[in-house]
Amino acid sequence: MARNVSVKNTFVRDLCPGQQVQDLFLVTEAKQGQSRNGPYWSLTLADRSGQVEAKVWSPLSQEFSEIPAGSFARLRGAVTSFRDRPQVVIERLEILSAEDAGANLADFLPSSERPAEDMLQDIEDLCTEHLRHKPWKHLARKILRDEEIRSRLLGGVGAKTVHHAYAGGLLEHTLAVVRVCMSLCDLYPHLDRQTLLVAGIFHDLGKAWELSGGLANDYTDQGRLLGHIWIGLEKLEPFLAKARDLDEDLVLHLKHIILAHHGEYEFGSPRRPKTPEAFVLHYADNLDAKLNTIQAAFAELDPAGSPWTGFQRYLDRYLYRPTPTPDGRASGKEAQRAQYLLPIKG
Repeated sequence: MARNVSVKNTFVRDLCPGQQVQDLFLVTEAKQGQSRNGPYWSLTLADRSGQVEAKVWSPLSQEFSEIPAGSFARLRGAVTSFRDRPQVVIERLEILSAEDAGANLADFLPSSERPAEDMLQDIEDLCTEHLRHKPWKHLARKILRDEEIRSRLLGGVGAKTVHHAYAGGLLEHTLAVVRVCMSLCDLYPHLDRQTLLVAGIFHDLGKAWELSGGLANDYTDQGRLLGHIWIGLEKLEPFLAKARDLDEDLVLHLKHIILAHHGEYEFGSPRRPKTPEAFVLHYADNLDAKLNTIQAAFAELDPAGSPWTGFQRYLDRYLYRPTPTPDGRASGKEAQRAQYLLPIKG
């Protein structure tokens, strides 16, 4: 028998210490641990507005031998504070499938504000504008018009948790990175604009296979074993092998830029940048990722409250939301700070 769709009233962004919560959340990660008082579950709960950590302490924890990622948690609990961030201590818990939960998936899948099709079209327009060397133009078009690659890009997420971790995030990040690269080429005309553009478009291509996307958005077997840099080059190789009119030195440079875009070995980069274009892509990629992470942290702040975020683990610091200079079109701190809101639906 069909179940009614659950109405979700409380979202992650609404959670504050001292609050009681009773609602449905998506489980994106579940880990078991052991404390002096017995076994416990450490969960990451999510909806379209963000993620929150949660704990299931003994004896309740012992009722669950498994809590699969991608399942739904109908819970009752108390919101506390841990390391300056909200944390839910779960007092009652039911683990359900999406069907049994009656979940409206739109409540649980954050997405980019812009349609993925529009962002992909912008990338294709940049190819038309900047790729004057016919072998580069032909290569980019063949790859972007490949049915599987196009489908993967349109559905791709930018990361598991840190930045652009939502539907459309991969294209949003890619478009931002290539726009930064093209702007820097205007400032530094000695850069190889065309090789840099192609490398920028495909630098994170492998993420479309590294991450599953969807409700669980976890690493695939390929992602865990190979990583997105290697996967991306593997997907490009058949197209490069057929591009016989493309100079071997250009292909070599393209591969180096992609291989080096994480910058340093400790950040998972197989190679460190050794050309100007490789440095540019690395810094453009890093800049966009960090700014997206900062915007997400600011979006959790009350516009009229404290300008300080909680401790940001991935940036290893607290962040301060400054008051922007008025632009003449709006007044008041709340209106000015609205510019920091992350462009994610929901």
